[in-house]
Amino acid sequence: MDLRIFAEPPQGASYDDVLAVARSAAAGGFSAFFRSDHILKMGSASGLPGPSDAYVTLAAIAAQVPGIRLGTLLTSATFRHPSMLAIAAANIDDISGGRLEIGLGAGWYEEEHRAYGIDFGSGFGERFDRLEEQLEILTGLWASPAGGSFSFHGRYFQLDGAPGLPKPVQRGRNGAPRIPIIVGGHGPRRTPALAARFADEFNIAFSDLETSVRQFARVRAACESVGRDPAELTYSVAQVLCCGETEAEFERRAAAIGREAAELRENGIAGTVLEVTAKLERFAAAGVQRIYLQVLDLSDLEHVALVGEQVRPRVG
Repeated sequence: MDLRIFAEPPQGASYDDVLAVARSAAAGGFSAFFRSDHILKMGSASGLPGPSDAYVTLAAIAAQVPGIRLGTLLTSATFRHPSMLAIAAANIDDISGGRLEIGLGAGWYEEEHRAYGIDFGSGFGERFDRLEEQLEILTGLWASPAGGSFSFHGRYFQLDGAPGLPKPVQRGRNGAPRIPIIVGGHGPRRTPALAARFADEFNIAFSDLETSVRQFARVRAACESVGRDPAELTYSVAQVLCCGETEAEFERRAAAIGREAAELRENGIAGTVLEVTAKLERFAAAGVQRIYLQVLDLSDLEHVALVGEQVRPRVG
């Protein structure tokens, strides 16, 4: 099983904090460092010193932390014009030497849109339509032939003769320039269909194992319906991480993020080293190929080191 570290900087973290976690993830042998893409804190966290742009941060980390993959989980399609996202992502892919991945979703956090004056759309259907157009534009711009152009005429976005530059360093299965795309969500029909068309990876966040497995089955069926091999996708989940070498250490870490130990054991990857290892093994046995381990206390670098040293070698 592939293990990745996933951080929530909007809850309160400076760039130095985020950089330190990325470095710890690399030192711990994790395959990637991912961050959320939000601009407003959630719950009672201070959120200080304030939000950071996900792609600015990843560009800086790409230049400072070698040898580890980087990405977002997930970027809201409402945040950026797809042409500008395609350019920024290709730039970061160049800076990183081909290590960027992009997680894309329709967007759900209405409060942050309202706070910063970002159009949230008339409803989920419109946001999903925007997401679909964004995926068409991103993949179309990257894959357009060198010296050619790309045009798109959708309901929400129109491009006329874009040169499709710069190109990503990475290549897709067909050899065309492409940055790996992660699509995620719980929708029973449109989400699997979108993953079958565009995704390199499908992700379910913060759901129980049974729910995740059911959604994976829908995605596999959607792939088969369009003649795509379901094995071309990686199937992943995101779960809160809270691990201790001892019970006391686990309970201390749970308290530090404002969660009850029993609740975390039920709803996250949580407990002592042996408990966390056993739960990861259950996910792997059910067909989960990759897990994003969400760390909520970004100052606790010993937490990342512990899991890297004592858990990852047993399941990675």
